[in-house]
Amino acid sequence: MSSLTVDRRFCGPPGWANGGYVAGLIAQHSAARVRIRLERPIPLQVPLELNPAEGGGLELTHFGAVLARAQPVDFELEVPAAPSYLEALEASRHFVGFTRHLFPACFVCGTERARGDGLRIFAGRYGAGDLVAAPWVADTALSDGDGKVRPEFISAALDCPGAFAARDDIAHMLLGEFTAHIDRCVHIDEPCVVIGWKIRASGRKFEVGTALFDEDGELCARARALWIELKADR
Repeated sequence: MSSLTVDRRFCGPPGWANGGYVAGLIAQHSAARVRIRLERPIPLQVPLELNPAEGGGLELTHFGAVLARAQPVDFELEVPAAPSYLEALEASRHFVGFTRHLFPACFVCGTERARGDGLRIFAGRYGAGDLVAAPWVADTALSDGDGKVRPEFISAALDCPGAFAARDDIAHMLLGEFTAHIDRCVHIDEPCVVIGWKIRASGRKFEVGTALFDEDGELCARARALWIELKADR
């Protein structure tokens, strides 16, 4: 059994953890690539237990309640070509969260987070399709001590752009499943590009892909996720 605590800095919705960040923490405890299924919102500033599960999986629990499950999976994802850094910068000017944001304090996409505090990844529409793009330069607070970004922050960066790729409007959605593959971690202060795109939609469920590219346009990480729109009464 392992224990982990999510600092309040790494929130998504108010009072709860950012899903991509938590998925990144859990994934580091598995030797296999895993799909993380978020069963409940993850609380902040409380000790959580990470226990082995059947089939080589893991379960994140709090006082016996299962918050998230991780299961080994195969992973395939066709990734679109990346826009240039300047093209991503222009796309980010159209980020819908600048007009109205449901979670403005989110660690990844929150407009209220200062530089050096949140990731400030503002993915806006790029081109005529479902692609969104944003520039991203990681600061030193995200370092692994060797000049590269820690894996959990790479995972977090691959989270929110998928939600903004899923729909053109603002909707109450939460991350349901997340599978990431990191080829290599990007460097601190490296001008990077993050993209997101819609794969398919069915009712209130949206399957999306996201990817991270370095300053040379090389693919460094990618993720597949399922976002679920909440019912109006929730």
